[in-house]
Amino acid sequence: MYIGGFDVSYLVYMIPALIITVGAQIYVKSTYSKYSKIPSPSGMSGYESARLVLESGNCSGVAITPGGGELTDNYNPQTNVISLSGPVYSERSIASVAVAAHEAGHALQHAEGYFPIKVRTAIIPVTRIGSILSWPLVILGILFSFRPLALAGVIFFAACVLFQLVTLPVEINASKRALAVLSSAADGETVAGARKVLTAAALTYVAALATSVLQMLRLLALVSRSSKR
Repeated sequence: MYIGGFDVSYLVYMIPALIITVGAQIYVKSTYSKYSKIPSPSGMSGYESARLVLESGNCSGVAITPGGGELTDNYNPQTNVISLSGPVYSERSIASVAVAAHEAGHALQHAEGYFPIKVRTAIIPVTRIGSILSWPLVILGILFSFRPLALAGVIFFAACVLFQLVTLPVEINASKRALAVLSSAADGETVAGARKVLTAAALTYVAALATSVLQMLRLLALVSRSSKR
């Protein structure tokens, strides 16, 4: 439906997506900020937490290095390096322990050949192409009334949705691995706080999936509407 030349249906899909995304980001940042100020009674630093998780899975050869920024922590399977932001690497807060342990959980997944992470890695090239070409293909297909081109754009974007769908269990599993190790080696307060931090982080992936699904529905609506003209 158009009002004054503006497609009102755009708001139906994108406003919820914006609310979900912003809400998840605010929640994860507030939760992280809260627990980054609470020292871990176990006395572990982020580095020590990551090392503990790696040792629990006999995962040798993984380097743990300090990096820059905030919430930029990641594991790179190509270099076999866990990069922790400065505060996470050195500080002995509950948030640092949780985030570092989670990234080490990803290293365990790669070492064990965890199937969902293999799937995610395999579709990354298609996802990168799809994120660039999906919308232009849909728009060009609609402009030139060439439905196969528009559908090709939808299929490319579907790969992005699949990536988000596969990412969710990968992230949840990494957190479960981290919490399992912390439960046997850290105090109850640290484990409880770490669980809240990692649950908040997981919600960002749920939000990303929800946003991708809404965008996918938006594309399908555009293609369907154009085919009826």
